[in-house]
Parts: sequence; C-alpha cells; structure tokens
Amino acid sequence: MSANPLKEFVVEMTRLSDRESDESRLFEQATPLMAALIARSDWLPEACAQPDPRFYRQYLLHCDPLQRFSLVSFVWGPGQQTPIHDHTTWGLIGVLEGAEHSQKYAEEGGVWRPQREEELLEPGAIDAVSPTIGDVHKVRNAWDNRTSISIHLYGGNIGQIDRHVFDPQSGRAKDFRSGYSLDTLPNIWS
Repeated sequence: MSANPLKEFVVEMTRLSDRESDESRLFEQATPLMAALIARSDWLPEACAQPDPRFYRQYLLHCDPLQRFSLVSFVWGPGQQTPIHDHTTWGLIGVLEGAEHSQKYAEEGGVWRPQREEELLEPGAIDAVSPTIGDVHKVRNAWDNRTSISIHLYGGNIGQIDRHVFDPQSGRAKDFRSGYSLDTLPNIWS
C-alpha cells in the first residue's frame, strides 16, 4: 500500500466493484486489499479510533456513492461486545489493533446456538460473513483492560441496512439499523 493506504484501498475497491459482483470472487479479490490495509494502523484518523466507555463505536471511513460497499472502523472499549446479530450482506472483518472474539451462530429449532468454538482474531486476522456462508455472529473485545480496533468492509452502506439482533433463548429477532458514531468522513484526498 502507498503512503495513503485508505485512499488506495478505496480506489482499488471501487475498481473491483466496477468489474465484479460475484460474492466468492469479491471475497477472493478483496481479502488481499483488506490484508494490506490492516497491515499498519498509522492511516486511521484519530477521530475514528476513539472508544466510548459505554458502547462500541462504528465510524464510517468511506461509502461508495452507489452504496456497493462501505468501510467502517469498529472501536471496542474494554470488555465491550455486540449482541447476536446478522448483516444481510457480505462482509470482511480485519483486526487492526488488539484482539476480538468471534462466535458464529446458527438457528436450530428456533433457537440460536453457537457453532464451533469461539474464535480469537488477532491483528492481521480476517473473517468473512454473508447470508450464503454464515451471517450471524457475536463479537467482543478480547481484552478487559484495553481498546481493540477492527476494520469492516461490507457489501452496501451497513449503517443504513435493515438488520436484526436475536434473543439467544427465544430466537426472536428485533429489527435495527446501526448508523454511525460520527457525522463526518475522513478526507482521503489530503
């Protein structure tokens, strides 16, 4: 990646989105782009790396004008976690700093049950989600005493996509839209 990894990622992901719509080929070609982006953290604007003592934060870094993809930084304060949730689109999650635990779920008899062991994702690790390969998971900061940051690439404007959180016992879904933690975007052109 160049001296401006965020700009280079956006340019290359836009080119990829122009020529490719098949999910498996998108994953295959976007994964090395994500790996290069999360290889270092000095490109992430300080405003998009701030934790909140109460909730994890979701900062929009870029959204394609045609909403074919969005790039988001997730900042996890100590011990913070998501509920069990879906995405309803494809996504790549790359750990930039710290570590995360990811637990995938599947519905069995109307109840959401963990699948496999919880996975520890450390810096440089990339995980994939989509309705076709498994879209429901729960994520938490692996650290109880420090912040973790991950970079998420989604097939759409994730802050505006209708999604669901799930009650683990009843299986009941609740609709939500995540939105974003800031009203501004980084200037990738500076």
